[in-house]
Amino acid sequence: MEDLRIGIIGYGGMGSHHARYLLEGKVQGARLGAVCDTSAAALERARERCGEVPVFESADALIASGSVDAVMVATPHYYHPPLAIQALQAGLHALVEKPAGVYTKQVREMNEVASQSGRVFGIMFNQRTIGAHQKMRDLVASGELGEIKRTLYVITDWFRTQAYYDSGGWRATWEGEGGGVLLNQAPHNLDLWQWICGMPKRVRAFCSFGKYHDIEVDDDVTAYVEYENGATGVFITTTGEAPGSKSFEIAGERGKLVLADGKLTFYRTAVPVSQWLRECPEGFTKPETWTCDIPSRSGDDHITITRNWVQAIRQGTPLLARGEEGIHGVQLANAMLLSAWTDSWVDLPLDDDRYEQELRKRIESASGKKADGAKAMEFAGTF
Repeated sequence: MEDLRIGIIGYGGMGSHHARYLLEGKVQGARLGAVCDTSAAALERARERCGEVPVFESADALIASGSVDAVMVATPHYYHPPLAIQALQAGLHALVEKPAGVYTKQVREMNEVASQSGRVFGIMFNQRTIGAHQKMRDLVASGELGEIKRTLYVITDWFRTQAYYDSGGWRATWEGEGGGVLLNQAPHNLDLWQWICGMPKRVRAFCSFGKYHDIEVDDDVTAYVEYENGATGVFITTTGEAPGSKSFEIAGERGKLVLADGKLTFYRTAVPVSQWLRECPEGFTKPETWTCDIPSRSGDDHITITRNWVQAIRQGTPLLARGEEGIHGVQLANAMLLSAWTDSWVDLPLDDDRYEQELRKRIESASGKKADGAKAMEFAGTF
């Protein structure tokens, strides 16, 4: 089988990163087939860096060129679903950057097209490749932790300066990005939260908009959720704290899992907690608990997701991150924002139409809180 020809739609920070490792031959069975962007500066960089690889001025031209078998979509958020839909309908495989989209209605439309396309559809959830995250998921899914009682995910180390937000006119606006920390920095965390713990049944969130920065979108969020089995969870994130912290804790019937500073620890009780609290004759005695350090390999590699996607296309290998699964994190982000906007609980599944209507109200009434003279600044990360 000939190498899979991959087209990159969007030659910004992430698009150029994907193009670079494809040019370096780091994905077996695949090569860079073409690049496109609408920015003259990005096109100039692509022509300088990509040698003889065709460079196009639009996604339409790239998709129609016959130069590629698959595309990676690395554009601003709103364009992920329509470009993926266009590629899939043209018979191309697709891999989209996170988030899957800005609002669930457009993501659901993309998923429906993908399900009927017969093509391989993936999403760049590279943090699923981290060994500690995989071990947490395995310990929950296998029942080793027991039924979940509580989850707590704190990610306050997404610090960003005003200069970051001033780097582009589309950044941190409802019209340009569709959201702030929830849509831009936290999609990986929201995905991991639901991938490991499952989706809650309802959400109550408190979001601050422009609390720390001169922006119109969210930069501080605290959300409380309830699960179908009665368990509860809290999700906290911000771009305004330093040095910040990152920890993920899941309490279950057989103890708790704690991921902090890259180290996963399982505090396992000798007997189920509910059994002990019913049967123990003493009022303050806790069950015997064993501290188990869980070894895991490193990860967080974009190339790993790309290699897996290529293997899925060429060999039928199961995807680590199916594109259709991207809707879950978007739904959580949308529910948190809607809860804050309406000062009320939001049940899941989300009312897609209601969220879209509320988002469009924010777009139409946006204050335009962006600094004058925003300058171009290329960020190598996905955030």
